Amino acid sequence: MKDGVNGVALGVFVFFFLAVTVMGFLAARWRKAENEHSLDEWGLGGRSFGTWVTWFLLGGDLYTAYTFVAVPAAIYAAGAAGFFAVPYTILVYPLIFTFLPRLWSVSHKHGYVTTSDFVRGRFGSKGLSLAVAITGILATMPYIALQLVGIQAVLDVMGVGGGEDTNWFVKDLPLLIAFGVLAAYTYSSGLRAPALIAFVKDTLIYIVIAVAIIYIPIKLGGFDHVFAKADEAYQAINPTTGKHKGALVPGEAGQWTYATLALGSALALFMYPHSITATLSSRSREVIRRNTTILPLYSLMLGLLALLGFMAIAAGIKVTNPQLAIPQLFEDMFPDWFAGVAFAAIGIGALVPAAIMSIAAANLFTRNIYKDFIKKDATPAQETKVSKLVSLLVKVGALIFVLTMDKTVAINFQLLGGIWILQTFPALVGGLFTRWFHRWALLAGWAVGMVYGTVTAYGVASPTNPAQKHFGGSAAEIPGIGEIGYIGLTSFALNVLVTVVLTFVLKAVKAPEGVDETSPEDYTADAGDAGVRDLPKVGAGAH
Repeated sequence: MKDGVNGVALGVFVFFFLAVTVMGFLAARWRKAENEHSLDEWGLGGRSFGTWVTWFLLGGDLYTAYTFVAVPAAIYAAGAAGFFAVPYTILVYPLIFTFLPRLWSVSHKHGYVTTSDFVRGRFGSKGLSLAVAITGILATMPYIALQLVGIQAVLDVMGVGGGEDTNWFVKDLPLLIAFGVLAAYTYSSGLRAPALIAFVKDTLIYIVIAVAIIYIPIKLGGFDHVFAKADEAYQAINPTTGKHKGALVPGEAGQWTYATLALGSALALFMYPHSITATLSSRSREVIRRNTTILPLYSLMLGLLALLGFMAIAAGIKVTNPQLAIPQLFEDMFPDWFAGVAFAAIGIGALVPAAIMSIAAANLFTRNIYKDFIKKDATPAQETKVSKLVSLLVKVGALIFVLTMDKTVAINFQLLGGIWILQTFPALVGGLFTRWFHRWALLAGWAVGMVYGTVTAYGVASPTNPAQKHFGGSAAEIPGIGEIGYIGLTSFALNVLVTVVLTFVLKAVKAPEGVDETSPEDYTADAGDAGVRDLPKVGAGAH
């Protein structure tokens, strides 16, 4: 690690940061709406984005700074088990091809802004809608916090903020400035800001990975040497656990964990509110279908990115926090100016998803808590104002989380968020294809999945840190099978089981079903189809 502040890298980082800040504020004039006081305009970009804007927006949304830092960090720390992120991002695209166009169509037809809007309209249940909204907000908060952790990791490696003995305000000032800028242009421009900035973010990331995957192995003596050094490091015994530190190839004992984590993560990814927000901003269902075919390009990038974990080992990177391994690798291996480009890619890679996540969480609160339960006669302008304010509060909450708590806590809660958000799958995806599930059964299944997942995750101790007795991982023994698997998928299976059984029971006793405000043709309608209403420019937040 270099001593002091890396002035050149910091200068390049600041240049790109200022550039995207200007773009963020100018985005308010990009495709400017006739009336911006509606959630359709502020929170969904006017539902006007085409194929490439949506592609960059979804890519910027799903492949975050945390992805950039954490995937290779997992491989750096534990070996090939960290590659689970690659197959799950491959599995997810055929899956979403089947249901995202249907969600877009019915949302366009009825003016739905959130998944909870759809659930309420489909099942006639504000209680189920509230459960989905609360789950989405809870799962999103630590995800936003982790984007700020990504920025903080880059700032630490550049030497910005001083050492551990530095006054807390001086140490955290750069992060506070980054947060303030993010909050300001998100408030001003809404979803248009991250949509525009995503072009810069993804371009930088592709450039950095393309250079890194060629330049770093050459400096290290080739991939043969990289893999040999990594294998040698994994064979060493961890004094805390008494086991090998990792494996270049996953062992048989970890196969259930690997497979269930990949499958469960694939099912959960597009349940997150920010994924749906980016999806509903598209101008047609055909845009969604095209994106499911070209988004796998990001999975190729992710596979190459994961290899950086092996390179960090071969380069002799020594860090106490694995999240710092890749930023440190970049600083040690690249010229200072290009290290600055790499750090800018990570930093901007945090700003884009953090903005979308805060907008998505704010939309959930506004439409499915504020409007449904607090002020039922809220106008579109009032909805937009509340959503803007809540987006600020969400970011403030994430910032406080990062500044006051151990970073491992944020990671643990993000893992828990994945378990939680998966429990909304039956109501959302099931509802897109069938009305058979009973609304009360779906609510009971959601509750069982949430409780089981949370309690089980609470009982998992960290395998590497004896002091961490709770929320130490996302895998535990699967009841009845005896194998170790992803807690989220086990919770999901229980959720579905309870939902199916209770649906039979409730239908048998003729429990009230609720009113379905959708019709079969709503799920295949496109923007230009007859019968699909054009969303109004004024008051577009109407139901």
